[in-house]
Amino acid sequence: MIQIIANILIASSLYLLLANSFSLIYYPSRIFHIANAAVISFGAYFVFFFANKFSIPFSVSVALAIVGATLIGLACEVLVYRQMRKKNVPPLAYLIASIGLYVLLQNYISLFFGDDTKIINTAEVTVGNQIFGAYITTIQIITVFVSIALFIAVNWFLHYTATGKSIRAVASNPELCNIYGISSSKIILIAFGIGSALAAIAGILTAMDTSMTPTFGFNLLLYGVVAMIIGGIGSTRGLIAGALLVATAQHLAAYYIDTKWMDAITYIILILFLIWKPLGFSGKRLKKVEV
Repeated sequence: MIQIIANILIASSLYLLLANSFSLIYYPSRIFHIANAAVISFGAYFVFFFANKFSIPFSVSVALAIVGATLIGLACEVLVYRQMRKKNVPPLAYLIASIGLYVLLQNYISLFFGDDTKIINTAEVTVGNQIFGAYITTIQIITVFVSIALFIAVNWFLHYTATGKSIRAVASNPELCNIYGISSSKIILIAFGIGSALAAIAGILTAMDTSMTPTFGFNLLLYGVVAMIIGGIGSTRGLIAGALLVATAQHLAAYYIDTKWMDAITYIILILFLIWKPLGFSGKRLKKVEV
């Protein structure tokens, strides 16, 4: 049971990071940015590219990978979504465009790196650190601390900096922000940059713990999206509750039923929330919600 609790803590911290990444983009832009899954994958594959192909020091490769993946996320906003906003396309068009972007980017990964499983952690495999009877690897400990630290930092940024307050203002009413001199396009671009960087970090941490394929970012993104929807859009406490609920349900299902049920139980919970509590734990209804 102690090992299950440890696994839940590790998974929930990662889901919290993923939910924070997705919500930070969705909150001001109202774009269901499915292509963020490709940014997750690119973060890990860029580390593999820089470290293995060019023998660049690992820490430098991680920094370059985060920058590279962030630029891809920014490109999605500047080259696609911003142009669509100028033409006032319907909300559904953003979802279709995002899916198309994901398929395109994922195929680029497959084209250049192949579809086989790759690893970026070449260190010797060890049993792990024993903490209160549970075995936790060093990268899992790093994942927990990094995820929590970034979550706290991002929420401090949103509540106590001028740019963060502008992101919240644009999320509430972009038209009024433009009238008061706050450029909604600039603020959305900043949100895309921060959200993409968080996604890249989540992808790198996951790939270092296990392995990676071109499509591994999609499942990770969906876990974060489910946690965000369950928690309630725009709710900090809700994100924490959503991530904990998803991780707990998954690992209890794996223990008592079968690991094959981990994904199924996640979407069962999502469906139940959409039917009986569509606003999530927070119960907040946004003024304007688009897909």
